Amino acid sequence: MATEEHALTASEYVVHHLTHLNNTGHAQENIVDWSVINIDSMFYSITLGLLTIFLLWRAAHKATSGVPGRFQGAVEVMVEMVADQAKGIVHSAESRKFVAPLALTVFVWIFLMNAVDLVPVDLLPRIWEGVYAAGGGDPAHAYMRVVATADLSAALGMSVGVLLLCIYYNIKIKGFSGWVHELFTAPFGSHPLLYPVNFAMQMIEFTAKTISHGMRLFGNMYAGELVFVLIALLGSTATVFGFVGHVFAGTLWAIFHILIITLQAFIFMMLTLVYVGQAHESH
Repeated sequence: MATEEHALTASEYVVHHLTHLNNTGHAQENIVDWSVINIDSMFYSITLGLLTIFLLWRAAHKATSGVPGRFQGAVEVMVEMVADQAKGIVHSAESRKFVAPLALTVFVWIFLMNAVDLVPVDLLPRIWEGVYAAGGGDPAHAYMRVVATADLSAALGMSVGVLLLCIYYNIKIKGFSGWVHELFTAPFGSHPLLYPVNFAMQMIEFTAKTISHGMRLFGNMYAGELVFVLIALLGSTATVFGFVGHVFAGTLWAIFHILIITLQAFIFMMLTLVYVGQAHESH
């Protein structure tokens, strides 16, 4: 529930919550700035990535052949789901030995990063403000965003990782010369006059898939984060209507958002499998 934010106006409150903690110490003015590192996104993505590895390792380490517990049962359901999807998309059994576990890791990792959005909006930023103030800083500049997938740079970074994986499998399956040949001869044929057109189409395809892959995740999670901030802002009004509206709207949106965070993790995982599967196919 929101509390008074150092006499911030509504717009200042929203801007404060949507500003990253970065290496410059102030709000980023340009959406594309290679000199800016969003420290909060790095922290939460790496921390939750390590948590994902630990949870999956623990599930594998504690697995038994008897009646599984709830944790093992949940992991087994996810493993079977991902394995079935991978088998239908990636037809190389050898590739699936790496791709299927990768897809499972991606699903759990993105789900956990998305799920942080369910933490009360002011909780972690307030804790960071206290730490920042204790270090002699101005709490007004103690920025903190906790949903790494609502950061465009993080979402596109993951999609670029998938692109590099696709390039790797293109070269591994087709050979470097075979892949280069495909870049210039597909989709319109191997006539020399069509080489520039084919290459341009291939570059457009790679670019469009990568950008849409990351933007889809970013857009949905950013919108969800913004709605939670607005609902928290409603709770800061000193009225019964504001309090009741805050609790009611927050509860409904949190329940609905559980579906969104799961669906977005599943979609990102499925597109990863689809793009890797396409890298195995020849035109």
